[in-house]
Amino acid sequence: MAMGNPASPTADGLAAGAAEIVCCAAPLARVADAVAALSCEAVRWDSAAAFDAPASGYSTKDQADVAADLKMLLRGPSRLAGSREAGGTSTNSFAGVPTVHGNFRQAVRALDLDAGQGKEDVLMLLATQFATSAHFMCKMSAERARFCAGSIADARLREELVAAGGADVGDLKGTLAEMITDSDAVTVLRRVHEQLLKLRGCLAWEAAVAMAVIETAHSTIQKPRASVDGNSSVLMLLRDHVTDGKDVPGVNSELVKDWRTKLWSLFDPRRPEFESLMEKLKGILEEKKEKRRLPKIPKGTRDFAGRQMAIRERAFSIITGVFKMHGGVALDTPVFELRETLMSKYGEDSKLIYDLADQGGELCSLRYDLTVPFARYLAMNNHITTMRRYQIAKVYRRDRPSKGRYREFYQCDFDIAGVYEPMQADFEVIKVLTELLDKLDIGMYEIKLNHRKLLDGMLEICGVPPEKFRTVCSSIDKLDKLTFEEVKKEMVEEKGVSDETAEKIGNLVKTRGPPLQVLMELRKEGSKFIENDGSVVALNELEILFKALEKANAIDVISFDLSLARGLDYYTGVIYEAVFKGTTQVGSIAAGGRYDNLVGDIVAGKQVPAVGVSLGMERVFAIMEEQEKEKNQETRTTETEVLLSILGKDLTLAAELASELWRAEIKAEIKLSTRVQDHIRYATQSGIPWMVIVGQSEIRDGKVKLKNISARQEEEVPRKDFAHVLKQRLTNP
Repeated sequence: MAMGNPASPTADGLAAGAAEIVCCAAPLARVADAVAALSCEAVRWDSAAAFDAPASGYSTKDQADVAADLKMLLRGPSRLAGSREAGGTSTNSFAGVPTVHGNFRQAVRALDLDAGQGKEDVLMLLATQFATSAHFMCKMSAERARFCAGSIADARLREELVAAGGADVGDLKGTLAEMITDSDAVTVLRRVHEQLLKLRGCLAWEAAVAMAVIETAHSTIQKPRASVDGNSSVLMLLRDHVTDGKDVPGVNSELVKDWRTKLWSLFDPRRPEFESLMEKLKGILEEKKEKRRLPKIPKGTRDFAGRQMAIRERAFSIITGVFKMHGGVALDTPVFELRETLMSKYGEDSKLIYDLADQGGELCSLRYDLTVPFARYLAMNNHITTMRRYQIAKVYRRDRPSKGRYREFYQCDFDIAGVYEPMQADFEVIKVLTELLDKLDIGMYEIKLNHRKLLDGMLEICGVPPEKFRTVCSSIDKLDKLTFEEVKKEMVEEKGVSDETAEKIGNLVKTRGPPLQVLMELRKEGSKFIENDGSVVALNELEILFKALEKANAIDVISFDLSLARGLDYYTGVIYEAVFKGTTQVGSIAAGGRYDNLVGDIVAGKQVPAVGVSLGMERVFAIMEEQEKEKNQETRTTETEVLLSILGKDLTLAAELASELWRAEIKAEIKLSTRVQDHIRYATQSGIPWMVIVGQSEIRDGKVKLKNISARQEEEVPRKDFAHVLKQRLTNP
């Protein structure tokens, strides 16, 4: 570890000297972490409280990284029974490791990055900061070594090791003071090098003493094995080096000094053994990191818990209530279907279907939506010709995840199947949609509406061949995400539509506005729509629908929009899409339409016309979650009405009283603790309105104490009546 001695303070000489110091110091920092962890293990120091702090608890990333490495090295059961905590000054020498070692890493990096410029004044400043960090590393290492030595049970060995010591802290301080007063850069670098040698000696002595402590405790513990945890692996590395892999019959001060000499040699960066040591230390940490790596969920999915689940359950309750109000019957279908059932139903979106591996001869796929499984259910059951069905379940799409777009998400579907008067079912399904969005109270929204036959008529008027209707509709459906020029380019270059035809389409899809007004516009004299048979049928149906919606006070949120295409192949009549108009950008939140031929596509010969709507729960949830944040109100995650607070550990008493509450259908939780404040804090944080407090005085007097948290009122009631009284308080607050 000898550093070159440049003859003159040239820029190149100073840079080279600084670089050599960095090369020695950087790996030594890793050794220092491992040795400090070994000392923690030796004295059974309770490291959890100090090193389990979150990264935000440290002032620099280096400090947080050191703490993380120490946690990994100390992870797992201690080799020694029990635990103890250092006291006084020694507490800082253990708990302060992340701070001091992190500062050392930072000083090494600063010297490496900036000293290469060769400016003498900058170099001296950085070298001084580096030396200060190294000084504190030495000081803390020496303190830990003394504490370790003082923990040895054998009095003679303990006294000899304490007397032998390592580096003298006063001497270290004097060296630092001399270096700071030096004005010559070369001399400063030489002093820094000497400081590093002292640090190497301190670490060698600390490691030797820590190993001695562990060896003397072997009568009560197992021999460490490298496979047990990271710190045992470090111990094995050092132990094998100083003992040549042999057993240690006994530990004395001379043996510990011999270990120090061998470790001093091992910690020399110039030796091949040191490079091997660093590789093994790196491997230990990487193995621990791999084991501790947090699991993750697939892209496009999310977990719901606590407050989020409370919001979602409230939304599901509202949605289910609306569905039932319109005569909906619940249906549940398998999460996967035969692949042949799903294929060719979704147009270009069929590529987003998740296919499953062949499991026993059946090719299956995860459901893309809830509509096709419903049509399959109708096709399987010949006796069913009419049905008002609702289903709330997850669907899966192999889409590209983005904000508000998931690969797994809930859909809330309501469908009416069967033959009814013209537009009767269509009207009611759209009315269900408006009631859903109104009762969820998410804010302003708009329902874009069109008719598939009108859309086909428009394409025919513009000159699109019938065989290209569906693929061109798929392009038009992208107008809410792309500009018309981008859509036009796709139609012309990819779909084979002429430039003139694309321009005609572009002029017509701009038509949108209040339903009855647009309807009148499309029916006026000279309109090409009234010359197209399919368009005439669509306009007549829309007139019936719009008048019904007007009478139901639902027309104001409808926009008649010829650009709405809905890319799914199975739609045959009215199509619609709800869009949120608030600040949260989520895009479409619900969509649906009429699909008269879908059942017949699955089973030839059976025709069951149907119309439905699907609400995208994840996007609605995003809006509701944002609203909760804006209100700045806490959402309760439980419905607990009462906290049964037992001031003690008597589970038998708690079980008896809680059972009385549950029999009275009172939602209650149990908490056992001798501290009243623990009970009150838990009830307050959980939003629980009432407490039943039972302590020794209440048990003696045959009473319980009822506490209204918000009103801060207490009353004592007879224990035999407490459930009845509490039920009355909850019913009539």
